[in-house]
Amino acid sequence: MIEDGGEMAENLLWKADLGNGKYRNPILFTDYSDPDVIRVEDTFYMTASSFNCVPGLPILVSKDLVNWEIKNYAVKELPFDTYNQPAYGKGIWAPSIRYHNNMFWIFVGMPDEGIFMTSTKDPLGEWSSLTCVWSGKGFIDPCPFWDDDGKAYIIHGYAKSRIGFNSKLGIFPMSMDGTICLGEDIIIFDGTITQPTIEGPKVYKREGYYYIFAPAGGVEDGWQTVLRSTHILGPYEEKIVMHQGSTNINGPHQGGLVDTPSHEEWFIHFQDKGVYGRIVHLQPVTWENHWPIIGVNPNEEGVGEPVLKYRKPSGCPDVMPTEPESSDYFSNGRLGLSWQWIGNVKEGFYSTSERPGHLRLFPINPTKKPNEILWNCANILTQKIPVPEFIMEVKMDVFGLEEGQKTGVIALGGKYAYLGIKKIKEELYLQYVMSKVIDGVLQEEVQWEKHLNVKDNEKIVWLQIQFYDTGECKFSISLDGEEDEVVTEYFSPEKAMWVGAKVGIFAIDEEVPGAKGYVDIEYVEFKK
Repeated sequence: MIEDGGEMAENLLWKADLGNGKYRNPILFTDYSDPDVIRVEDTFYMTASSFNCVPGLPILVSKDLVNWEIKNYAVKELPFDTYNQPAYGKGIWAPSIRYHNNMFWIFVGMPDEGIFMTSTKDPLGEWSSLTCVWSGKGFIDPCPFWDDDGKAYIIHGYAKSRIGFNSKLGIFPMSMDGTICLGEDIIIFDGTITQPTIEGPKVYKREGYYYIFAPAGGVEDGWQTVLRSTHILGPYEEKIVMHQGSTNINGPHQGGLVDTPSHEEWFIHFQDKGVYGRIVHLQPVTWENHWPIIGVNPNEEGVGEPVLKYRKPSGCPDVMPTEPESSDYFSNGRLGLSWQWIGNVKEGFYSTSERPGHLRLFPINPTKKPNEILWNCANILTQKIPVPEFIMEVKMDVFGLEEGQKTGVIALGGKYAYLGIKKIKEELYLQYVMSKVIDGVLQEEVQWEKHLNVKDNEKIVWLQIQFYDTGECKFSISLDGEEDEVVTEYFSPEKAMWVGAKVGIFAIDEEVPGAKGYVDIEYVEFKK
């Protein structure tokens, strides 16, 4: 069931590069929320929000702004005990990536903790531990700016849920080494009336003007605004430069401006797609009267619309169409870069060396609470939804399960469901489980349970999640890799807080501390 030779261009799940000098949007049908992008020499680097998931701050790389690969993460763990369990909706929001003084920098806002920075000379190597630049709740979406007069600043937004207000942008003076804010916060723009919910600022300087690119109007229905001033502290003029217009690309905003080696300018941004998350688009940028126009077909006010198809950026090499990896065959002794845990990973969650060519999951209970529901367990290994329709197939050996332990595949969003295999009194049972709120408390409800007849000396099963472009999915199991034994009804995980749904795998023990069982996974394959 596995194709030899790896994924070729024709087998991509989502092919943004049309192969004729043009591309289609989205360039990534994947939940890389709040993207920011830079170019260093001939290479583009992008990062995005990662919230409570680890590793965090993905580093994606491209040579042409259309074809992207995931190459690294800047954060290995979140440095607070809060994230030892899933802290949904918290964590790393809206990062800014910059290249300054021969260093790569990423600044992030953690709405409950403050503004943080990490840096490196090699973006594909080790990044420094997160440094707290400003401590306090409600400060989000920071963007550093090193001016040419030897001064440095952080421009940022505010989270109403933490600080009581939003729709404003603030600024701190910052040390040149990016490690600390040097003065008080000053509000430099109030968009309450004309630019409600303005946030996510990205700062640039061009021909004597300071420009702040910032989304406004809300995630689902908003637009892209640009502010302009001849002084970093303002006052700022304001202009909407991209809106949905006549297209079906809603809320087109929040991203980064970047140029190619031939000095064309482009804008990468997200579109909210509900259960699929915030997917990534690429728009051309032109300038008129010292204001940018993002997209095409500008109206009389110079407000552009996003493109669905367009020519590829010039000044970039021709490359083979590619996409971030998703399938994983565990052949190189490490987890693929598409995987993220939903909380800080602890020693004992997994091994890629105990059985070469396999991922071994250890069914532990990280909460140390008997009969804990999966929602509260950090040891769920997840991936973003990579395309509107796909099948995720998992081949696993469940021989090592012990009494009370279970493993399976999960679709996790605002709601979740999983198809799991549980060992009960030396027998294996298949369970289909959904989350359910009962009396205000999130619980799990077993929809049905079936005895599972597998060979004692093998206990190999194939589990699948089939996702449909309706945002729904079905679960199934096969005992021979060919015929499905059981297929569930449709289930929609829905979107979660600030993110789309995810699919994943897990192994957990109902007891504390539990037995020394294990599950071996031979491959996880994503296919059309």
